[in-house]
Amino acid sequence: MQLVNIGFGNIVSAERIVAIVSPESAPIKRMVQEAKDNKTAVDATYGRRTRAVLIMDSGHIILSAVQPETVASRVDKDITAITNTLDEEKEEK
Repeated sequence: MQLVNIGFGNIVSAERIVAIVSPESAPIKRMVQEAKDNKTAVDATYGRRTRAVLIMDSGHIILSAVQPETVASRVDKDITAITNTLDEEKEEK
């Protein structure tokens, strides 16, 4: 299981992330409000402005104060590290 830092020491499972989106559009704002109403929203912003919305495969919505590009690059970096490790293990065999 790969974990990704989404800011302020908050960490989520990379495998469970379906999408990382900006909170600016009206459909995403509605989705966040519905998640808050249904108690499926997790606010990990520590009172700061929401800059990224993570949509999880469980239907939960996670709000982050880190830019979507930053979160995506952290996920990509972790996946690249796993791939490199697996490739090295295959070469050793």
